[in-house]
Amino acid sequence: MSAKPKTLALLGSTGSVGTQTLDVVRSFPDDLNVFGLACNRNVELLKKQIDEFSPRFFSCNGSPAEMASLSANGCQETDINPMVCHDDVDVVVTATTGDVALAPTLDAIDCGKSIALANKETVVMAGELVANKAKAKGVSLLPMDSEPNAIWQCLRGEDSKVAKLIITASGGAFRNTSLDRLDSVTPEQALMHPTWKMGQKITVDSATMMNKAFEVIEARWLFDVDWDDIDVVVHPQSVIHSMVEFADGSVKAQLSPPDMRLPIQYAILYPERHANASIKRLDPVATGSLTFEPWEPERYPCFDLAINVVRRGGTWPSALSGANDAAVDLFLAGRIGFMEIDDVITDGLRGHVNVADPDLDDIITACKTTNERVVGLVGA
Repeated sequence: MSAKPKTLALLGSTGSVGTQTLDVVRSFPDDLNVFGLACNRNVELLKKQIDEFSPRFFSCNGSPAEMASLSANGCQETDINPMVCHDDVDVVVTATTGDVALAPTLDAIDCGKSIALANKETVVMAGELVANKAKAKGVSLLPMDSEPNAIWQCLRGEDSKVAKLIITASGGAFRNTSLDRLDSVTPEQALMHPTWKMGQKITVDSATMMNKAFEVIEARWLFDVDWDDIDVVVHPQSVIHSMVEFADGSVKAQLSPPDMRLPIQYAILYPERHANASIKRLDPVATGSLTFEPWEPERYPCFDLAINVVRRGGTWPSALSGANDAAVDLFLAGRIGFMEIDDVITDGLRGHVNVADPDLDDIITACKTTNERVVGLVGA
């Protein structure tokens, strides 16, 4: 075990990944310490987390009365950026959705903090900027998502050239739904993921395969692999989380039962591995057959759309992220159908004016304006 506990600043503490991160902290109280917690508006859950983990700082968007109640036990309110840059923070965990983590992540990198990365949008919107800054600062980007985490584990200790990354996909809630029924599926059905329990946005993104496109983008920047050397295959059991093929044809894979706590634990305790009795072990016999299927472009039009857009570079990836956020919200609100999501994103992107070499302001503006454009195009 580590001599000194790692101190965490957790952004998105009340979401799915955030609460599972705190599950890991509970399992290793001598190795992990919560320094700061941040969330959007779930004040009730945040208060319970503050009472249990006694962080020094918190950040949220509550009312003045709510903020006062959160400060009652000595925890201090602060903005996210100074929290992540505090001298006592070792690892910044980005477990939010959307663009809210981008600026704090870049600040934390500037301050030399390791980044445990679960926020896909950070790498989708600003992958090149984030990767280059982390390299220049000597900062570790520690992927927490199961697929990039699996690739990271497979690459550990390897000096050989990578021939191909193979990212697995469950296929989402509608993998077996007939194509002629997809126009009428409901948000409630889209949120019934067959193997993972996740937040609403990422679950819908899984159903459209946008989530998998985002993971391809993550892999491109986190592992410095060419676009054409990244493949996606449908693996319904979600036991093989990704694979790496090397120059000699050897393929390494990372296997485990679907449980986000394992990649979370690997990232925040890296480079150490510790036994965790609360995480189920893989039983090959009980698991049974592991199968693979090609993905169907007509079932997942968002995937090709996303890859074609992000390969243009500049602010196109950020515009895509903003358009997708808006389209998912519109679908969950019942304002568009499931098979309209890619059309709405496409329409929103038509008005985008690219900035070839963007700074942070350009990236955030592209996301925000495209998001607003999509909402405006759909109307009330």
